[in-house]
Amino acid sequence: MGADLYAALEGCADGAPVVLRGVECLAMCALGCSAAISMPGKWSYLLGGLRPEMAGDLMDYARSYVASGSGTIMPSRRAASLKDMIVGRVPSIESGMREAAE
Repeated sequence: MGADLYAALEGCADGAPVVLRGVECLAMCALGCSAAISMPGKWSYLLGGLRPEMAGDLMDYARSYVASGSGTIMPSRRAASLKDMIVGRVPSIESGMREAAE
């Protein structure tokens, strides 16, 4: 099913400012298909319970993520299908380094 989600994402990525990378495992077996989104200087997010038919919503989320300053997209700004799909977030390595230096 992960391959189906990836193919669906490829199908709707035209013009999106994202790079898709398939990975073999994100250790989210209990939550089904999963995806991670990250950029330097922004929070990284892990999403689980995804289905191929959510690809368009996920790509819209990715576009919003790219456009945001911190990577944070409030639930009210996400598609209804993704409201409960965030299972984790990790601060950018740059912010962790900055805090450790202080």
